[in-house]
Amino acid sequence: MRPDLFFTAGSLLAMLGWLALATSLFAAQVRPWVWRATGIAIPGLLAIAYIGLLAAGWGQTPGGGFGSIGEVRALFANDAALTAGWLHYLAFDLFVGTWIAREGLKAGVSPILLLPGLLLTFLFGPAGLLLFLIIRRAAERGARS
Repeated sequence: MRPDLFFTAGSLLAMLGWLALATSLFAAQVRPWVWRATGIAIPGLLAIAYIGLLAAGWGQTPGGGFGSIGEVRALFANDAALTAGWLHYLAFDLFVGTWIAREGLKAGVSPILLLPGLLLTFLFGPAGLLLFLIIRRAAERGARS
């Protein structure tokens, strides 16, 4: 198993998903297809690769685990485990990005306002989710007044 190939393929697949997701904000006719791809299919494929890499890397790094920061550092010294961790981020962030797009449009948030949250989620995961939650809350308050 070549972790570098999984890293490259997973990164490319996720990038294509993010581009499709951003485009779907402005193209209602493709949303159902894009959201299935970015909310189910791509994260599912990344999850399968994640499980395979995790299994390949499990037990390969002495002292690796999740009990302390030192154990996590040791675990990620193994390329298979490190790549599995990367695919974990890619899968979850894209899933959350799809949720942001779906919930934001349902709440009446402008696609223009959703884009920064998607970009931030792509780059910094939880920071983008937080921005979306703030934007959605502001939109809900604006709709009530």
